[in-house]
Amino acid sequence: MASVKSSRSRAHAVTQSKGINKDTGPKLEENLNVFKSDNFDADAFVQSKCHSLNEKEIRQLCSYLLELKRASAEEMRRSVYANYTAFIRTSKEISDLEGELSSMKNLLSTQATLIHGLAEGVHIDSLSDVPESTSDSSPTDDVREPSDLEKWLTEFPDHLDVLLAERRVDEALLSLDEGERVASEAKEKKTLGHAVLLSLQTAIAERRQNLADQLAEIACQPSTRGAELRAAISALKKLGDGPRAHSLLLNAHYQKYQFNMKNLRPSSTSYGGAYTAALSQLVFSGIAQAATDSLAIFGKEPAYTSELVMWSTKQTEAFALLVKRHALTSSAAAGGLRAAAECVQIALGHCSLLEARGLALCPVLLKLFRPSVEQALDANLKRIEESTAALAAADDWELTYPPSVTRTSGRSAGAVLGSTGAYQHKLSSSAHRFNLMVQDFFEDVGPLLSMQLGGKALEGLFQVFNTYVNTLVRALPGSMEEEASFEDSGNKIVRMAETEAQQIALLANASLLADELLPRAAMKLAPLANQKDDLQRRASDRQSRHPEQREWKKRLVNSVDRLKDSFCQQHALDLIFTEEGDSHLTAEMYINMEGNADEMEWSPSLIFQELYVKLNRMAAIAADMFVGRERFAMLLLMRLTETVILWLSQDQSFWDDIEEGPRPLGHLGLQQVYLDMKFVTCFASQGRYLSRNLLRVVNDIISKAMSAFAATGMDPYSVLREDEWFTEIAQDAMEKLSGKPKVSNGERDLNSPTASVSAQSMSSVRSHGSY
Repeated sequence: MASVKSSRSRAHAVTQSKGINKDTGPKLEENLNVFKSDNFDADAFVQSKCHSLNEKEIRQLCSYLLELKRASAEEMRRSVYANYTAFIRTSKEISDLEGELSSMKNLLSTQATLIHGLAEGVHIDSLSDVPESTSDSSPTDDVREPSDLEKWLTEFPDHLDVLLAERRVDEALLSLDEGERVASEAKEKKTLGHAVLLSLQTAIAERRQNLADQLAEIACQPSTRGAELRAAISALKKLGDGPRAHSLLLNAHYQKYQFNMKNLRPSSTSYGGAYTAALSQLVFSGIAQAATDSLAIFGKEPAYTSELVMWSTKQTEAFALLVKRHALTSSAAAGGLRAAAECVQIALGHCSLLEARGLALCPVLLKLFRPSVEQALDANLKRIEESTAALAAADDWELTYPPSVTRTSGRSAGAVLGSTGAYQHKLSSSAHRFNLMVQDFFEDVGPLLSMQLGGKALEGLFQVFNTYVNTLVRALPGSMEEEASFEDSGNKIVRMAETEAQQIALLANASLLADELLPRAAMKLAPLANQKDDLQRRASDRQSRHPEQREWKKRLVNSVDRLKDSFCQQHALDLIFTEEGDSHLTAEMYINMEGNADEMEWSPSLIFQELYVKLNRMAAIAADMFVGRERFAMLLLMRLTETVILWLSQDQSFWDDIEEGPRPLGHLGLQQVYLDMKFVTCFASQGRYLSRNLLRVVNDIISKAMSAFAATGMDPYSVLREDEWFTEIAQDAMEKLSGKPKVSNGERDLNSPTASVSAQSMSSVRSHGSY
């Protein structure tokens, strides 16, 4: 130990002397003699020097030593790089030598065991043909040729070692099987002694373990090719170590595609689809090859199949995390539904190819990708909502045809809507933008069906449309819902629709989106939407198609009805009340009528004349805005008329004054009420918006008026004229107000804005004699 220490100290001293020689010159050589002594004690030397150094000198010495250390490390690095090839070659030769030494060691161990057994007097009695009684026979009988079994026992370990050293796996397996057979027969027939049999079994077990380790080493090498890998795994399985062999097989395929993934750089591309495609190709092709090899070598044994499924699931989860980290998360956060959907679609396409090998891993991907796609879906819907709201703030509510602009998908709007223009409709700028973004949205949601997000997409789009309807409601001046909607919408500004044409344009926007454009776009979510079936199948599909989409369309229409109610309520209130809050529709207008009925110039009350003029004006506007959708215009006029008449029917203060007021309803007031109601039924019937509900309310108002008149003790039928008289006055009033010839013989005006609407025939107002 002392000599070792002295040698190390001398080497340290020499090294130090070489480093210092550059600065101090040849004088330092004289001081090196102390290091050449065999009794040099490095610790004592350092202690003696340090006692004579102050703190500054010690720090300088430490600094100098650190510089020497860095210089030494740099010199070593250069030396390694300069001799790297030789180093690798030498390492490989050393490895081969170690293998040969191991074989020699095993051979020597076997021979030592045999020699030790012989030295202890162990003999192969069963192989000797000389009985114990012949122990005194001549010396020539003891010298005999060894039997074949003896020769085999002697040569067997050496032969196995040679096969293992030369990596002749198949021959080694056959030899091991032969050794097992010989040992089994010897044990059964007792042809070998216990010690020899034990030695043979030990040799077989050791060589079997050595071969297994050798095969495992081959399987773990990244450079091992497919055929060589399968051969090694198959041989390892034949050795009886199936679980280890299967695990090594899966790990080999994992290491292989992991090595190939090192060349994949997600940061070098901004296109997530390219990264996803390349990564999917590597991962799922690796899983597919592992499944093929597993089936070929291990068959369909449940234990190995379960391990393969668990391993494949783990690799799929790791793949999904990589895609989310490098491609999907950024797209989802930015609201890039198309990019996110494309990543998911690419991954699912590669993953679905594994189903032919019995690996259904798509549910694993869908579960992991779902949160990111939901995030992209929500962000996309939010973008539609915000973009539409921003345009609504500056929308002039003028209806125009869609602009021929190139869409983000590279196709023109004209191509989307059809070359014939059959699907082109007039909308305002915000509605056009809303429709365009919705069309793009539904083109991007292909994977949503497989991820069971179709319902979420429809629900989210309904909420966005409902928000847009709230915006349209707030655009109505003086809307009853304006304040509540203003608070719910986050105080978003919207441009007011001042004119009737602009206000009707709001309804045109909402109704066209809800009735046609949005449901047609939502058809892209239908599983059969892209299939090329015959016409008969398509027709049957349309009849029984997707009840959830029918329910969704019904909700859209209900949202539009809310806008329609606000519109009708606003215009009804404008008719009934003045700006100061006074009512144009009071009981005094009927109770305070005086004079001679024959001398009076009969005409409908002013408020109902204004109602007729407003309806006529709106019908003309709607005829231009609702081309091809005249039914909606008819229903709008019907709703507005019903709103005004229902107000009259339900105004309790009006009827309190009629029935219990200080002045009773006279015969002139009764006839005026009847004339007003007759006027309403006439112009509603002419415009084909006389509904059963409106007719019921009109009859109810007439009945109440007649009951109030009868309470005075007079018979209402005695003062009311014939129906023809009221009808003629109503027709004359309509002619004067509209400037059109009056309708005769129950025929409609062919120039009526709603004349082209097919509606059920309405019965005329029943005569006063039916009361």
